[in-house]
Amino acid sequence: MTKKIFRSFMLSAVAVLLAGVVIVMTCLYSYFASVQESQLQDQLQLAAAAVETEGTDYLNKLNKLTADRYRLTWIAADGSVLCDTKRDAESLENHGDRLEVREALRTGSGSSTRYSSTLLEKTSYYAQRMPDGSVLRISISRATVGMLLLGMLPAILLTAAVALILSGLLAGRLSRRITAPLNALDLEHPLENDTYEELSPLLCRINVQRRQIDSQLTDLRRRSDEFQQITSHMQEGLVLLDDAGAVLSINPAACRIFEVDETCLGQDFLTVDRSRDVSAALEEAMASGHSEVHVQRPGRIYQFDISRIRSGEDVLGAVVLAFDITQQETAEQSRREFTANVSHELKTPLQGIIGSAELIENGLVKQEDLPRFVGHIRREAQRLVALIGDIIRLSQLDEGAPLPWEQVDIPALCRDIAADLRDKAEKSQVSLTVEGQDVQAEGVRRLLHETIYNLCDNAIGYNVPGGSVRITVSDAGENAVISVADTGIGIAPEHQSRIFERFYRVDKSHSKASGGTGLGLSIVKHAVAYHHGTVQLESQPGKGTTITVIIPRKQS
Repeated sequence: MTKKIFRSFMLSAVAVLLAGVVIVMTCLYSYFASVQESQLQDQLQLAAAAVETEGTDYLNKLNKLTADRYRLTWIAADGSVLCDTKRDAESLENHGDRLEVREALRTGSGSSTRYSSTLLEKTSYYAQRMPDGSVLRISISRATVGMLLLGMLPAILLTAAVALILSGLLAGRLSRRITAPLNALDLEHPLENDTYEELSPLLCRINVQRRQIDSQLTDLRRRSDEFQQITSHMQEGLVLLDDAGAVLSINPAACRIFEVDETCLGQDFLTVDRSRDVSAALEEAMASGHSEVHVQRPGRIYQFDISRIRSGEDVLGAVVLAFDITQQETAEQSRREFTANVSHELKTPLQGIIGSAELIENGLVKQEDLPRFVGHIRREAQRLVALIGDIIRLSQLDEGAPLPWEQVDIPALCRDIAADLRDKAEKSQVSLTVEGQDVQAEGVRRLLHETIYNLCDNAIGYNVPGGSVRITVSDAGENAVISVADTGIGIAPEHQSRIFERFYRVDKSHSKASGGTGLGLSIVKHAVAYHHGTVQLESQPGKGTTITVIIPRKQS
């Protein structure tokens, strides 16, 4: 701004200087010209009086005196030159056609001015008629304005240089004085400035706009903070892209999913995720508005929802939402497997019941074999009932249905279970013992009973003749620990991670012989989870298995 003001001052100074030079030269020229004309007219009258008295003698005498000042010419009435102070009269042409001569002959006096473009001179002529009818003319040559300017050029240039220097210094000082208050303006508090009164309307507008901008910035910061708080706590990954596919924003969940950090901001999204499926989905979303794609990552499955962002006809960018659907996919797979297994497990006893019933109905069973077939039908029906009961219990546990909680005496519960399984243990030639501390725990008695019962039942069923099953209860501070250890066949390492799955059997033939449904350990897992506890497994093939259940003594 200072430079602009300085240039304005300098241009104004130059313009004023040029205008001043022109005006002064014009005025001086006009003044001196008028003075000269007056002097010439006076001189002409004096010379006319002298010529009338002395004749050519006066002009010849005057020739030497006025050679450098002015010129006198005596012209006869017919236009012939009688005498001239600067040239020989005989060499001069007739002057009867001269404007000033004609006017003098007609009116008594005349004047004219003639210019010489080559000499840059102007010659003024004044003529007066004599009493005898002749004409006396006086003339003088003077420089034109242009010639005067040319002659005065050094002085003008010197004056202009001095004027420009002074103008520059003055303009610089004035521009600084003018801009100093402007540069010192406090735009944060416009109305508190003590400056030019002319700036008051502008400062008022600035103050209004500043308040509006502050309000908008505060709102934007609040919205930005809210957005950051929301996105930072999202479990889903969120990525905002511009119209060129560059990353504008990425939340922590997305950073974990794509294994990047915030340094990816501003980079192309393809550098964040190089998956062809994701790239194709992004192109589809930009073209059609929305796309979905499932992407498998190590141990996880994600669903990417990509939506285009538009404002009118302009595409502003896209938003990418990444959902972890591993649990849903696993649950869906488990549901499909569970449905298939249930269908198979229900079909097997039903086929046995239907087959035996058809044989009896068609009279194909001998009377002495009838009790055996009836017993087979009863056993398959019992197996079917047990399977349905386990399925119902698992469904209840999956749904998280509320069950009655109470204070349970864990050692007493274990002794009751041991009493119930005593006959089965004796038939299998397996010893069953209960030992440990008195421990009380909050829980659902029916679920805890079923958990310990299933563990002990499996420990007996998969044991060896002469083996043992030991139930141990211990107090671990805030937790109750129930351990069921057997000396049975054990579980191979490749099966240990899956024995709690539904319908998973290590030895299918043995499970059928023992009447198991394949859901016992799955019920154990869900029942313990219902009590916010954990299950631990230790097993060695041929040496036995120990399953430990840890549940909180008090439920929060």
